[in-house]
Amino acid sequence: MFGISPMLLRGIGTILMLIISNVFMTFAWYGSFKLRELYPSFRDWPLIAVILMSWGIAFFEYIIIVPANRIGFHETGGPYNLIQLKVIQEALSLIVFTLIVRLVFNNEPLHWNHFAAFVCIILSVFFAFLK
Repeated sequence: MFGISPMLLRGIGTILMLIISNVFMTFAWYGSFKLRELYPSFRDWPLIAVILMSWGIAFFEYIIIVPANRIGFHETGGPYNLIQLKVIQEALSLIVFTLIVRLVFNNEPLHWNHFAAFVCIILSVFFAFLK
């Protein structure tokens, strides 16, 4: 397709799907805080209802992340090994989380030390797999 290699397409497709899955997961994990802000009656929901709602959102994350990993994994024709997939996933998770915090939870300030912590997390994943 337009001179783009299938491997490159699989790599880009994997990354795009990982980004989308991270959006779902971020809302599954943290969306209830925004709902509490927007809908005061949501504060009265029992914890089990909030958990079930989060699982419902996370279901869509799994529908996207499982195929993303299969498409991207080198043993199924993709360009990445398992470690590379995990490092990409962690880096994208932090990027997506940070963007959502700034765009949706705009009352949460981000400071230099938060970014330094994110860099340390990404570096820790990198260093954990060095031989």
